[in-house]
Amino acid sequence: MRARVLVAEDDIKQAEAIRLYLEREGYIAQLVHDGRAALDEVRRRRPDLLVLDVMMPVVDGLDVCRVLRRESDVPVLMLTARSTEEDLLLGLDLGADDYLTKPYSPRELMARIRTLLRRTRAAAGTPDDPVLRIGALALDPVRRTVEIEGRRVACTPGEFEVLATMAADPERVFTRRQLLARTRGDNRYITERTIDVHILNLRKKIEAVPREPVYLRTVYGVGYCLTDGTRAR
Repeated sequence: MRARVLVAEDDIKQAEAIRLYLEREGYIAQLVHDGRAALDEVRRRRPDLLVLDVMMPVVDGLDVCRVLRRESDVPVLMLTARSTEEDLLLGLDLGADDYLTKPYSPRELMARIRTLLRRTRAAAGTPDDPVLRIGALALDPVRRTVEIEGRRVACTPGEFEVLATMAADPERVFTRRQLLARTRGDNRYITERTIDVHILNLRKKIEAVPREPVYLRTVYGVGYCLTDGTRAR
């Protein structure tokens, strides 16, 4: 089945160029030109991927991402002319799975799209994978769900990949670079601070006291590890 990609870009010429490249790659492409239309289409037709420009009329891309993450786990690739690290990390903090700064090459854009779709489909196509249980934390790599003490936790695809990597090898200490390599491949544009943002967001979702984590622990000078929550603080 061909993947459906929704492109939210207010520059009509740019949007049409992306559509042509997507269709050349064999994807089904749909275009919208403002943030409200993007929200409506995600809710109506649930695409496999959203390519989301930050600077859009009516509702900007950051607000679109903020709203979507309360109701959807659709992968989001954000396009932005804002090149500072703070701006890029803000997008990730709001739930974007990847970002690409303008100007960009169409080949790189297609590579990012392929990577996100491949990662999402690979996780969904492993029916024999068991539910991973670490203490009161349960992670299902097939359904891509996370529960803590029986309560469902909504995670972005990026957060899920980080948590799934650590849940597959609990108690192991992962460096930021190792987590990047396992969840982002060789994408040189993603920094190690991306992992810090994902860990911070995950702690808010699964830890009773995020500032005193018992599951997602920091190993100072090294990185992070996932424990069963029973170690003394």
